[in-house]
Formats: sequence, structure tokens, C-alpha cells
Amino acid sequence: MDTIRILNADEVASLVSIPLALEAVEGAYAQKHAGRASVWPLLFHEFVDGVRDMDLKSGNLDGDGIWGLKAISCYYDNPDQGLPVYHGTSLVFDYATGAPKAVLNAMPITRFRTGAAGAVGAKWLARKDARVLAICGDGGLCPYLIAANLLALPQLDRVVVTNPLRGCTEPDRLSQIQADVSVLMGAQGTGVPAVETAGLEDAVRQADVIMTATPSYEPYVRADWVRPGTHLSCVGADKAGKQEVESAVLAQARVFADDVHQCLTVGECEKPHAQGVLAEDLDELGAVIAGDVPGRTSDEQITVFDSTGLSLQDLATIARIVVRAEEEGVGTTVAL
Repeated sequence: MDTIRILNADEVASLVSIPLALEAVEGAYAQKHAGRASVWPLLFHEFVDGVRDMDLKSGNLDGDGIWGLKAISCYYDNPDQGLPVYHGTSLVFDYATGAPKAVLNAMPITRFRTGAAGAVGAKWLARKDARVLAICGDGGLCPYLIAANLLALPQLDRVVVTNPLRGCTEPDRLSQIQADVSVLMGAQGTGVPAVETAGLEDAVRQADVIMTATPSYEPYVRADWVRPGTHLSCVGADKAGKQEVESAVLAQARVFADDVHQCLTVGECEKPHAQGVLAEDLDELGAVIAGDVPGRTSDEQITVFDSTGLSLQDLATIARIVVRAEEEGVGTTVAL
């Protein structure tokens, strides 16, 4: 008889961490490049245009011995009923036997792996002397991006947060971000630099590393603000039509994808490619990690990592969570 382990949000949160997510995401990119993993076609459906939608990301990760999917629903009218906008569930199977392994609340994982993805891009593409990190977007993902970058790039010594719509981040929100980062950093949190805030242009102009994390459909990072040698990890564009960075930035940058097809379809690369300023023969970050293609080739070069979000990131993180859950007896095992 098949059995399956069920992990709720609190159980998942107790097992996942920023270091675990960084290791998982980097490993997933490497496996994809090595041909030991596949990203299956993205499924997106709108129930009510601009109000209710869902997407389903799936794939197989041979090296971690699983295949599976993540289903995310996005109901923007839910707050009117006192409910969260997003719900997410992951279902994974044993790669060798096809037997179901686990069902997990995907929401804690999503923020950890998305923060890790942006940071892994910066780890491999930012200048070695990068010091200033700017986060464009002060929402729920912001602390995860900060913590992951501070662990992936320990030379960073300043963090600036900005809200592209409102400018400077409110003091109460800034304090909460600082507290959340310290918790996510754990034992390393004692050395976390104070999180500052600035207007959008000021934040971009002073940054060595920029993370864009908004749902914007209009670019707000201007080409003439981005200094030579800057790295940008773009994590907000995950649906067709979204764009956070002016096409002119990508036109002059060395651009890397998490998955080329997905980036040209729903990522930061979509519009620049459609406008004819970005070719489709992009390199993927996994090739840089494997040492098969160079990443940054000069300190003056602008680099961009288009992180659209892959099922493989979730699967690699889940694989490690499930191992920990089995070892520690966390979750509920149910016979099917």
C-alpha cells in the first residue's frame, strides 16, 4: 500500500532554511544543465481576467530522485473575504518507482527558493568587490532576498530597500524587514548590516547588486541609472507582459536565463526580445555554474539574471525538506 507524507505550512517552515534553499537552487540549475532535470511546460489559466488565476509548474529532478508539481492560485479579491491572495500546494513522486512521496504547503518554500534564486544569480555574476545591495520592492519577498544575498555574497556591507511605487519604505516596514532578515540569517544574523531606504533612482544609482521583486508591467529601472559593473537579478516577471527593467538595460548587458524558453515567453527577457533588442541565444546560469560558459567577463560589464522561477527550484528544496522530515519524524503519514 502506498503512503504519502503531508507537511503543513508550519512543518515546512520548521524544516526549510536559507542555506538549504541556496544549496538546492544552485544544484537544480547544475542538474538542468547536465541533462539530469527537465522543466515541463508551464500551465497558466485565468478564471476571471486580472482577478483570479492559477499556474502549474512541474518537472523532474533525477539527481534528487523526484518529479512533481507546484500549483499556485492567485485570487486578488480574496482579501475582501478575509482570505490570503495566494495558495500553493506541491505534490512530489519518487523518480524510480512513480510512487507518491509527499504533499506540502508550497507557500513557505516559494519565498525561500525565490530569494535563493536571485542570490545564486548574484553569486555567479556580480563583481567580487560588490558592496551595496538594493532591493526594488519591499513586500514579503524582500527579507528573503536580503538574507540569501548576504549569505551568498558575504562581502556585501550595505542594504538599501526601495518601493518603486512609493519611493522610500515606511519606517515600520523597514524595521520589520530588518527583524525578519535577522531571523532568516539565524546564527549569522548578528552581523547583518542595518537596512536603509532610499528613493528608487537613488537606490539604483548607488547599487552594485540589484534585485527587482515587484509585479510590475511597466519598467521602472532606467538604463541611465544603472552603473557599469552592476548586476541585476530580476525575479518579478513571471507572467507574460510583466517587465521591471528598461529594455535598454538588457540591450547593453550580458543576460543569463534560468530557462531560455520560459524567459523569452514570460520573463524579463520577453519584451526586449519581442522588440528586437535581445537575441534568443541566451546562456543559462547552469552553464556558468558548471564552468562551461563564462559569466561576467569584466568589472565594467552589466549582467542580468532573468529568474522566472522553475519547478526544479521547488523540487530540489522539497527533496531536502522531505529527507529532513523523514529523519526527524515531522508531518503526517497517510495510507492511500
